[in-house]
Amino acid sequence: MVLSLRSRNHMNSSIAPSLVGKRGRNSSVILTDRLCEKRVAKRAKLYDRKCPGLYVSITAAGMATFSYKFTDRQTGKQRTGWLGVYNPETFTVEDARSRVYGLKGLGANALAESFRDQKAKAAKRGKTVAEIIEERIDWMKTLVKKPDGEMRPRLEAWENTASHLRRFLGARLGKTLASEVTKHDIAALSNDIVAGKFGKPSVSNARHMRKAASGLFNWAAEAGRDYVTASPCVNLPKLDPEHPRTRVLSEDEIRVFWHGLDRDDLPWDRRTRLALKFELVTMLRSRELLGARRDELFDLDGQHPRFDVALKRVKKRRVIQQPLSDLALKIIKEALTSDDQQFVFESPMYKGQPIHRKAMADALRGTKHETNKNKTKTTGLCELLGLKRFTPHDLRRTAATLAGDLGFDDAAIAKCLDHAVTKKGDTVVPTVTGKVYNHSQRMKEKRAVLDGIATELRRIVGAPVAKALGKEGQRLAA
Repeated sequence: MVLSLRSRNHMNSSIAPSLVGKRGRNSSVILTDRLCEKRVAKRAKLYDRKCPGLYVSITAAGMATFSYKFTDRQTGKQRTGWLGVYNPETFTVEDARSRVYGLKGLGANALAESFRDQKAKAAKRGKTVAEIIEERIDWMKTLVKKPDGEMRPRLEAWENTASHLRRFLGARLGKTLASEVTKHDIAALSNDIVAGKFGKPSVSNARHMRKAASGLFNWAAEAGRDYVTASPCVNLPKLDPEHPRTRVLSEDEIRVFWHGLDRDDLPWDRRTRLALKFELVTMLRSRELLGARRDELFDLDGQHPRFDVALKRVKKRRVIQQPLSDLALKIIKEALTSDDQQFVFESPMYKGQPIHRKAMADALRGTKHETNKNKTKTTGLCELLGLKRFTPHDLRRTAATLAGDLGFDDAAIAKCLDHAVTKKGDTVVPTVTGKVYNHSQRMKEKRAVLDGIATELRRIVGAPVAKALGKEGQRLAA
């Protein structure tokens, strides 16, 4: 009687579905959707008797996942391929069986290769935003051969892009899987930047972040990477328009500024101050003029002196030929203090190197202590001279305004600024004309504009303003 009872219990236990971690000899069952929905106390696996190799893994949280176990004939080892998550409407037990039958029809080698690709893609989809940001930065700063033959970073402005990616996108979404970032995430980040949650409110920073993020996700979606299937930076709500800067120095401010730069008691070095004058006189960008080399200057003692700016320093990556007025020549000759000096505006700290690209902006606004940002380290020229704050770029705008007041054509002024010319008088110039067909530098027009600005500046700064400068008899430099 006892033996009969034990035998009956053994028979009952052998046919019951086994919800244990390891597969037992008799743990296979006929899988049903109802079994997939069964609640378990701990993770359990059920193998399907009707479709050998197919099994479902059920978690304590109630998620059921289908997988297929098979032997990889290339390695002789068992492998497991993931099929999908059970869903009573979109992926049922019958769907999983059909998928396995289809995979078996591929053949052993194709089957293994299919799951290898699946595993590789899953690994790529598992990259975080922080990981792809760093990979993108490495790609951007990789040296490649440029049209002028020099080896330079693939994206030469990579540092700015990297800053926006790390400061905003990385700080907010760095730990998020790149494949899970949504359009809402990017839009919310933009709104927070504009609202000032990342420092000073800035529409410009939000716009730059979006541009950097769009480049990142488009790059991540390219064939061969496949970190994401598509970019989330599409159809985002429009940002408010940025207010263009309109700061233009008045004649009185120009006079105070020009004479003030010649004071001997200022904390900023002479070449930096000469570079500021040079931007006002030539209308060039700071980056373009600060790297000026002696071998980029031509015909300084002739009738047509000019400065050829190498394309690697030009925003639009094209050589600029800028005529030099007599005022610009005087600044250059004062800056070149020795025959072996290769850079016109050589750094006072590092011989043989140009002034740092931020030196002019720092000189105007001043610098702060690294440990205490509220404490001034060196007072800026604007404060020292009693002028309302402005930037080096505002000097270009001031020069362009002077040229406009003198009656010069907008097209000629645009050429001096290295802007695309789209209009000559009342005539619209097709964009393709300037980009493809007309490579003339219009040197005569540019020289007339720059000579006119030099003449006007001489008139403006003709008499020092003793009261504003705080001392008498300042010399008229350049």
